[in-house]
Amino acid sequence: MESKPRESCIVCQIVSNNIPSKKVYEDELVMAVLDVNGSNAGHCFVIPKSHYAIIEQVPDIEIGRLFQVSNKISSAIFESLGAQGTNIFVANGIPAGQTVAHFTINVIPRKENDGINLQWQPKQLSEEEMSTVELKLKEQTKNIGHFEKEERKPRIQAPKPVIMSDEEEEYFGRQMRRLP
Repeated sequence: MESKPRESCIVCQIVSNNIPSKKVYEDELVMAVLDVNGSNAGHCFVIPKSHYAIIEQVPDIEIGRLFQVSNKISSAIFESLGAQGTNIFVANGIPAGQTVAHFTINVIPRKENDGINLQWQPKQLSEEEMSTVELKLKEQTKNIGHFEKEERKPRIQAPKPVIMSDEEEEYFGRQMRRLP
């Protein structure tokens, strides 16, 4: 269900290089660019190169790749910009704050007292309301588990063992120390 780039979509225009951008990453499926109106320096959009308006339209394989790249962009933000945290989120649909009809993952660098407020007021539901919501969601999610699988290409030879350099081991160690 892959869609072709749309001339009217600003994100598709960025992907096709018709609108200049500051690319920080690109592969065959995904691109990451700096948000020109970002909330903090280093705010990135991770986007599929194919046009999908909302997350439900994105094939499972591409969703996986988009979030893998978002994770790596987050790590790069920690390492290169000295962020103390990141917000990784999707505004999925106009009521959720989506302003362009192209699926996008935001990766926002965060520092203490940076003035960004992504808080909401909790809503207390009654036990009956919680049970009703639970039953409705269970009914809709009972068939989850069937995911599109990427076709594996046969290997010509066995992979070589991975030997990390001292620099890679140090990077890994820094990443592990960041984990809560």
